[in-house]
Amino acid sequence: MPTQTSLAQLRFWLPQYWHVWIFCAWLKAVAPLPLRHKVALGKRLGRVLCPLFRGKCRTVRRNLEICFPDLSPQEREMLCRRHYESVGIGLTELATSWFGVPERLRETVRIEGREHLEEALEKGKGVLFFCGHFTPMELIHAVMRPLCPRVAAMYRPMRNELLDRMILRGRSRHIDELLSKYSVKTLLRRLSENSVVFYLADQSSRDKYSAPVQFFGLPAMTNTAVSRILRISGATLLPLYFRRLEDNSGYLATIDPPLPDLPSNDPVADTTRLMQALEDRIRACPEQYTWMHRRFKELPDGYPDLYA
Repeated sequence: MPTQTSLAQLRFWLPQYWHVWIFCAWLKAVAPLPLRHKVALGKRLGRVLCPLFRGKCRTVRRNLEICFPDLSPQEREMLCRRHYESVGIGLTELATSWFGVPERLRETVRIEGREHLEEALEKGKGVLFFCGHFTPMELIHAVMRPLCPRVAAMYRPMRNELLDRMILRGRSRHIDELLSKYSVKTLLRRLSENSVVFYLADQSSRDKYSAPVQFFGLPAMTNTAVSRILRISGATLLPLYFRRLEDNSGYLATIDPPLPDLPSNDPVADTTRLMQALEDRIRACPEQYTWMHRRFKELPDGYPDLYA
């Protein structure tokens, strides 16, 4: 007799989940392809996505207008197109992360600054990898996994339950534990066990630890909890950046040394320094940053609505 659990899972075959099954089947088919073929396929896919998602495309253009006012409209439009090509490549990289062979991926990656990770782990108080939302980021867990004794990452559940399960299953290939963004106590516990935790705090946030922080010269609501987590745990924060090489032949993972005098007694000042460091990395490969997110939304009263 079918169990209650198996009967409940039958709902995932309802029409509202069919697009998720088709997407996962496509990822499985793409995963074995050589890197150059994935890049070519991803670029073409990105060119198709841009006109299909007009709302997101408007957000990308507005973000580029806000962050790169010195570029001409033609230059920003070219950057927008390159960004969508990068988003398309990111989907093929998702296939590599969820269904590919990690060893084959690692052969295409050069890692700089691994000595900073080794020194931080020797302290025994955990490591907080500060990362940004770049389009190839789904690969970073598979790349860094062999260098870390235990890996955890923060996670925000998706509205589509089937997609949420697929993401959890895919990321769990390379991550020992996925933590809810609200599980601060568990995060501190994992750091005390000398785990490596991936932490992304570069998108708009309106929780109690958020504040307007300068990003590309303008205030953006940003989570400042990193500074408090470091003070409580004694963990080491290491900025980690992962980018596609310009010739699309592989990837570069860069582990920067800890920022001096961080944390301080001013979480906003600490977060501002992190955002400035991230901004410098974004300028090196702006097409690979995720511009589809409304980074400057939900500012307090008195600030202009940049998306009006």
